[in-house]
Amino acid sequence: MTVTPEFKEFKKVQKTNLGSVRFDETNITMKPEYRTIDGVKIRYAEGGKKDGPVVLLLSPLPHSIVCFNPIWEKLGAHFRLIALDLPGFGRSEGGLEFMSFKAQGNFLDKFVKALDLKKIHIVGPDVGMAAALHYAIHYKNDISSLIVGDGPAIAPSINGSIINKMVVSSFWRTVFSIVGSGPFVEGAYRLGCVNYVPNAIEMDDYLASYEGRVGTLTHWFATYPENLDTIDPHLVSLDLPVQLFWGDLDIFLLVDNAHSLHKRMKRSELKVFERCGHFSYQDKSEEFAEMVINWVSGGFQVV
Repeated sequence: MTVTPEFKEFKKVQKTNLGSVRFDETNITMKPEYRTIDGVKIRYAEGGKKDGPVVLLLSPLPHSIVCFNPIWEKLGAHFRLIALDLPGFGRSEGGLEFMSFKAQGNFLDKFVKALDLKKIHIVGPDVGMAAALHYAIHYKNDISSLIVGDGPAIAPSINGSIINKMVVSSFWRTVFSIVGSGPFVEGAYRLGCVNYVPNAIEMDDYLASYEGRVGTLTHWFATYPENLDTIDPHLVSLDLPVQLFWGDLDIFLLVDNAHSLHKRMKRSELKVFERCGHFSYQDKSEEFAEMVINWVSGGFQVV
C-alpha cells in the first residue's frame, strides 16, 4: 500500500512527526454496548454530559467507534455523546446490503428514531460523512448541524491512487479481498497518519472488526460513482450549518475535495488541519476536539 505517487511527500512529514500523538490505552473510558435495531445487531456507546447538546459520532473505515477514545473525555465534558458503528463497519453486523450511501442513510434514520435523538450534531469522518449527508439530504430530521470531512461527497471525487485502484479496478479489489484485514488496517495507518500511533487495544478491535469482511467492503468502492450521485446533486440545496474538516496530507481523498465542497455548500465553514493525514480525529485529536467544541457550543449558529 506504500507504492503511490503521493507517498513520497507524505513520508517526509511522517518521518519527523510519527509518534508525536498517542493515546494511552489505560485512559479508555468509552463503554460500548450492543442493541438490535431493525433486525441488525449494532455496537454503539453513550457517555458524556446527559443534559448537554447531543453529538452523534459515526465510525470511519477501517476503524470503529474506539477510534474516538482520544477525544471522548474532552467532548464528554460538554456534550451528550453517542458513537455508532455503522452497519457493515466496526463491530456491528451487516454485509453487502449496507454497502451503499442509501442503505447507511436509511439505517441512520432508524437509529436516530430508536434512540429518540433530538437536535443532533452529527460528526461523520470518512464513510460516516456519506451516511450523515445522505441522511440529512433524504430524510426528515432534527439535525442541528453536520461536522463532516475526509470522506466522499462530490462527483467526481478527487481521490488518491489507492482509492482510485479500489474504485476502478476489480483486480485491485480482489487483491485487497485476498490479503484480509491485517494488511488492510495496518496499511491504512501507514498512509492515514502523520502523527498518531495507535495502541494495541484499538488495533485489536479494528482487526476483529474487519476479519473476513474486506471482500464485502470492496463493494463500497466499486459502486462509488452511483453512490455519489445520491449526494452530489443535492449539496447546493442543503440548508444546514456544516463544519467541513480535512487533513492537508490526506492521500486517500485529497484536500481539493474540501475546497470544492466549501464553495458549493450554502452554509459551511472549512477547517484544514496542517501536517495531518486522513484520520484527522486522531492525527490532530486536540485540535479536532476543540473544533467540535467551538462549533457545537455556538459556532454553528452564525453560519
